[in-house]
Amino acid sequence: MFVFLKSLSRAVHEEHQNYPPETEVDTEGACTSLTVWRKSLVMSCNGFTVIDSNGNLVYRVDNYTGGCADELTLMDAAGKSLLTLHRHKKLAMVNRWSVYEGDDADDYCDTGKRKKLVKRPIWYVKQSSNRVLQSNSHVLAYVYGGECDKRCRYVIQGSYTHRSCKVIDMSNRVVVEIKRKEARVGGVSFGMEVFVLVVKAGFDPGFAMGLVVLLDQMFT
Repeated sequence: MFVFLKSLSRAVHEEHQNYPPETEVDTEGACTSLTVWRKSLVMSCNGFTVIDSNGNLVYRVDNYTGGCADELTLMDAAGKSLLTLHRHKKLAMVNRWSVYEGDDADDYCDTGKRKKLVKRPIWYVKQSSNRVLQSNSHVLAYVYGGECDKRCRYVIQGSYTHRSCKVIDMSNRVVVEIKRKEARVGGVSFGMEVFVLVVKAGFDPGFAMGLVVLLDQMFT
């Protein structure tokens, strides 16, 4: 598995050393390029495997539900929880997710028969209602600095289905880009299952990968 991904990651790294400046992703000459495989390391489990330009495992996601999940965890290579992604309402027309730092398993308090999460989310991601009503809308989702934050911090535009998305901040700078990677390694075509995540310096690559996981839940 990693033989294929390591070869692909090297090709991705070489390509992005001369990244087109008009994309604004690498205008300052520094970015992180990750290869994302839409496959879990665990057999019979959905998820993601993410490696860096040297072929080292950096992030992983294991989704045991096999599809739409109420909660997902982004882990590092050692299996440590970095982010917990919690869906607000599974059957709602518009997806709404809270992003918590670390593992929230120990951050509940008992309130009678229900358990209430006491940790506050560090991010709140809301699917664009226009995207639900109009399939040609270019805005996919909005990112806020918490559930009660009224000011949008980032906008996600493009098409996740075609692996062509950009995360744009409020000064109209592209800070993250998802790009399709056409490559054949060992005679195997990866298609849409393997793609490139380019993260501009100063933006957390872990959170960028968390956004990928949420886009996958929203649009797959």
